[in-house]
Amino acid sequence: MFNKEYESMEVKKLKELQLERLRWSLKHAYNNVAHYKNAFDKARFNPDKFSSLDDLKHVPFLMKQTMRDSYPYGLFAVPLEKVIRIHSSSGTTGNATVAGYTRNDIEVWAELIARSIVGAGGSEKDIVQDAYGYGLFTGGLGLHYGAEKLGATVIPVSAGNTERQLMLIKDFGTTILVCTPSYAVNMADYAEKKMPDYDFKKTKLKAGIFGAEPWTQSMRKEIENRMGIDAYDIYGLSEVMGPGVSCECSQKSGLHIFEDHFYVEVIDPETGEVLPEGEQGEIVYTSLTKEACPVIRYRSRDITRIYRDSCKCGRTMIKMEKVTGRSDDMLIIRGVNVFPMQIEAVLMEVEGTEPHYQIIVDRKGALDDVEIKVEVNEKIFTDQLGVLKGITERIEQRIRSVLGISAKITLVEPSTLQRSEGKAKRVIDKRNL
Repeated sequence: MFNKEYESMEVKKLKELQLERLRWSLKHAYNNVAHYKNAFDKARFNPDKFSSLDDLKHVPFLMKQTMRDSYPYGLFAVPLEKVIRIHSSSGTTGNATVAGYTRNDIEVWAELIARSIVGAGGSEKDIVQDAYGYGLFTGGLGLHYGAEKLGATVIPVSAGNTERQLMLIKDFGTTILVCTPSYAVNMADYAEKKMPDYDFKKTKLKAGIFGAEPWTQSMRKEIENRMGIDAYDIYGLSEVMGPGVSCECSQKSGLHIFEDHFYVEVIDPETGEVLPEGEQGEIVYTSLTKEACPVIRYRSRDITRIYRDSCKCGRTMIKMEKVTGRSDDMLIIRGVNVFPMQIEAVLMEVEGTEPHYQIIVDRKGALDDVEIKVEVNEKIFTDQLGVLKGITERIEQRIRSVLGISAKITLVEPSTLQRSEGKAKRVIDKRNL
């Protein structure tokens, strides 16, 4: 562990620490951010009377649209001269969400990334190749500062230029790769097709820490088998902090949430009701130590569940399952709720398919139509038509039986679907165009 005092803290003491820090965070937000003062007053919630963690359910939620409406600095709780860095989302669907960081915020963030790297087996002896995008996106600089905090060597290559990425892994002796899972698959594809003599197992690469998009256990196995590494999930949101809100440990049995800095709840996404521990729903975050941009009950839209177990790694902090999808990414197909991650899980079960797919939803008259384009490996695509037909029928049958919808399956040649050096775009919903 990087910080054993906190990561293995007795749960009772951890709850006491959360209550103490939550009192500070609520007062800090109320006293310094107009939105929170207005929202708390409207809900008749007085931070001075906050006495138990259960009282948080009386606090209004923070929605992403509120963050957009507050662009750029409306949710900052400190003067700009105390903000030493700003990150933001892309703002492709409206105003960007903006996050500011004080010097202490950056220090906390770096420590949580350092904890995450250690959880994935890293140490100050490692060479970390950072292939997340640098800039306003939180991934690149977030992992960079955390690796430096740990004392590891950082290769700040950023995303893109895949051939160079592969050469640096080999030439610089990279031991840990950090990027999106879809870009890791892209690297493996590139090596197989354009660098046939490249062998990951002859490099020093031992682990990958992948995040910024949901990914399945099947994709984990795909990456691990093709790259010969251990693949770990890291999670975060730019609105809450960035990567490092939670991360897997050596057990790969859920992501430990760093509860000394974040209080989490899971709610019913329809009613907003807080659900018991262990039930699946939308995860909600409240920051406990953020100075520049406190977030109070931020609705992430990410679907998961939280639970506490006796993890063999010794960490006592609550876990979250790998995110299965987002409530705002949910597709309603002829009355059936479907998440893209559910479709990916089905596709990855069928032998001969590649982890590259695209879901196209359209409406013909009053009915929804779904087409799923999925790449098959080169050997199968050049095989007899009967083989391709069999794969198509198996996918169609699995989609019907597992998800309860009918879909047109289109098998396409390898490397024909657009690749991404960052987050993969899986869904084209023409009903919204």
